[in-house]
Amino acid sequence: MAAGVVGAVTGYASSFTVVLTGLAAVGATPAQAASGLVVMCALQGVLAIALSWRTRIPVSFAWSTPGAAVLVAAGAGGVTFPEAVGAFLLCGALVVLTGAWPALSRLVTRVPAPLSGALLAGVLLPLCLAPVTAVAREPLAGGAVVVVWLVLRRLAAAWAVPAALVVALVLTLTIDGGAGAATSGTSGLGWAPVLTWTTPQLDPLVLLSIGVPLYLVTMASQNVPGLAVLRGAGYPDPPARAALVGSGGGTLVGAPFGVHALNLAALSAAIMAGPDVHPDPRRRWPAAVTGGVAYLGLAALSTAAAALVSSAPPLLVQAVAGLALLGAFLGGLASAVQEGQPAEHRTAALLAFLVVASGVSVAGIGSAVWGLLAGALCYAWLRPRTAPEGGRR
Repeated sequence: MAAGVVGAVTGYASSFTVVLTGLAAVGATPAQAASGLVVMCALQGVLAIALSWRTRIPVSFAWSTPGAAVLVAAGAGGVTFPEAVGAFLLCGALVVLTGAWPALSRLVTRVPAPLSGALLAGVLLPLCLAPVTAVAREPLAGGAVVVVWLVLRRLAAAWAVPAALVVALVLTLTIDGGAGAATSGTSGLGWAPVLTWTTPQLDPLVLLSIGVPLYLVTMASQNVPGLAVLRGAGYPDPPARAALVGSGGGTLVGAPFGVHALNLAALSAAIMAGPDVHPDPRRRWPAAVTGGVAYLGLAALSTAAAALVSSAPPLLVQAVAGLALLGAFLGGLASAVQEGQPAEHRTAALLAFLVVASGVSVAGIGSAVWGLLAGALCYAWLRPRTAPEGGRR
């Protein structure tokens, strides 16, 4: 039971700043961002309780942290929040379609791992550079945040990001101008749970620039690893279809309230489904149910959490978010250039990473799409041709 609470709290505390930063980047007001956080927690809790109870398998859900980084990368293009909500709907619909249509699932899993890793690393790079920028512009505050994170990474890694956030908030209230920042940051945002409806707008370019990369990153870096964690924990046949349809449907329902993408949990799932919960895999599912209940409790606290974060200078919040994503960035980069991969795979992945990380936008389409396209074309061009049997290469 305790594993469920620990998994939910650590998953929430280590990445909710990334979600708030991503929603703000695409034009969400503090109230809209808080609404998204509340509804995501509630939906994650309901999905985990319902599916774990039904299947007797510890199935847990989370928001797409790399997907929130996609929003940060897309925010420079002048996207409005109603347009972003339309992209959230597309992402949810594609996830549902993936769960319901096995052919699409096979197609997505055929995307070469180096390209998926390059896409993820390129999307995360701008946020991962935020701590460097924070230290350069605000040596005292930015340096304190990074030092606390570094110390806790050695002593208690799970609490490194929450501790860095606490330091950022404390410095906000103590350094000159902190009180003014707090007042302006929380304007119009109370402490009780808030739900804010946003009517979506379907802009074709935004759907392509945000919706498609959001779907691909969520599938490649969250849903696929989430299924792998369950299989590795002793569940050879996890409920993949139900989990994808459920998380995609939850995204569709929650998108107008600020939900960008829900998916299977990966890191927190390892806490709730591992042998430390119980030696018998058949008796671990209550941990995920407990985690779901914990998320329902966190939903009630999410507006207060958003109010606190909105009181901090955006640069410090982005620095904390960047620190939270360093592990995911490292994983994506390692997958892109992993030793042992054919040279043409690594070359294509490097090209994709550079294009995505550049942040260029051509014809209103963002760099994530162009990077994936450039990498795929390079991969197809450089891939060795196999000669017909008996013929010459």
